[in-house]
Amino acid sequence: MRRATAQHVGQEYGAAGAVASVVKRIGFLSFGHYQDVPGSLVRDAGEAYRQAVELAVAAEEVGADGAFVRVHHFAPQHSSPIPLLSAMAARTSRIELGTGVIDMRYENPLYLAEEAAVADLISEGRLQLGISRGSPEPADHGWRAFGYPDDGMPRDKAELFLAAVGGAPVVMSDPAMTGQSRPLAIDPQSPGLDERIWWGAGSRDTAVWAAEKGFNLMSSTLVFGESTSLGDLQAEQIAAYREAWNAAGHERSPRVSVSRSIIPLVTEEDHHYFGLRAQAESRDQVGIIDNAKATFGRSYIGEPDELIEQLADDAAVADADTLLITVPNQLGVDFNARLLESIVKHVAPGLGWR
Repeated sequence: MRRATAQHVGQEYGAAGAVASVVKRIGFLSFGHYQDVPGSLVRDAGEAYRQAVELAVAAEEVGADGAFVRVHHFAPQHSSPIPLLSAMAARTSRIELGTGVIDMRYENPLYLAEEAAVADLISEGRLQLGISRGSPEPADHGWRAFGYPDDGMPRDKAELFLAAVGGAPVVMSDPAMTGQSRPLAIDPQSPGLDERIWWGAGSRDTAVWAAEKGFNLMSSTLVFGESTSLGDLQAEQIAAYREAWNAAGHERSPRVSVSRSIIPLVTEEDHHYFGLRAQAESRDQVGIIDNAKATFGRSYIGEPDELIEQLADDAAVADADTLLITVPNQLGVDFNARLLESIVKHVAPGLGWR
């Protein structure tokens, strides 16, 4: 296991591979669960979406840098992210707003490009959209019910979406309306949005493909393969991504994010909910997804000093410029706002992130 050093923490790689120390961005990632069961403070869809907006506001107030939502279909979770991100944008002014990830199998890439541009304009350029093939869903080939055949063509759609938000023409005009035949791009455009699109990669090969195509890298909450830890497995993926990015000759520096479950035990409520789970969830797990072995990340649960020591040993967290904290959203806004504040104030400074 590679231990993070002060040089590794928050590092960012330029096109030539140079390393510069930066402050690590810290955001939350909400799966948006809702269910009317004992203990849940999010009983229905309306509460889930309204609380997501309120958590974005609270996250900004406590000093976090981003509000991200997971997208699922045919399940009691967030499913339609652009209206939600637009609502967040109207209530915040600083933090980044994004997805982790939108399943492109279910999407019309040009309509999504229009929606994304509108949300980005409302936010004044704060959108950070993670897209990908998506994860297993409750529905059997659910994207077919949305009108998309076969495998949903996620990569083809992703490339068209990236080109569209970048201003590439996608159709020819009707001479009867425009007086001549000329190429048309989607409207509106939000300048720079194409540099803020991420691909959620669950393997080394998909990370390399993302680099070649010009996507930022959102390393998945699970990665195919086995290693001594998820952090080491993701660090190898990130290294391959950056090597492919440099080889592709892109002019800008890419961004890389990883997600972790981090629960600082600071209050009695923290200990009540998570104290007994600290030992049980302290190791990565290996499971089978789509008939292949995949490594799932552990939960980091403990006193702030313990978390600082444990996270310093996570190679992928050290190598990423953005860390997304998966939050237990069904415990409500107040609990998760305190969780984020504890990380920002008590954990991040000890790792050199603040």
